[in-house]
Amino acid sequence: MAQPTETITVDHVVVACDGAGGALGHPRVYLNIEKDGFVDCPYCGRRYQLDPNAPRGHHH
Repeated sequence: MAQPTETITVDHVVVACDGAGGALGHPRVYLNIEKDGFVDCPYCGRRYQLDPNAPRGHHH
């Protein structure tokens, strides 16, 4: 697979991607970051990388 178009560091294991919205965007999808610590959007190729310092567990 091609290299990710962009890498975004996040602090939640569920992220929403819409390709930056606007005319160049895509339908919003919710992606789950699994044990690998990242997930790539199947539409635009953005990579969402979990911040290794992010707190794990339940959020209130």
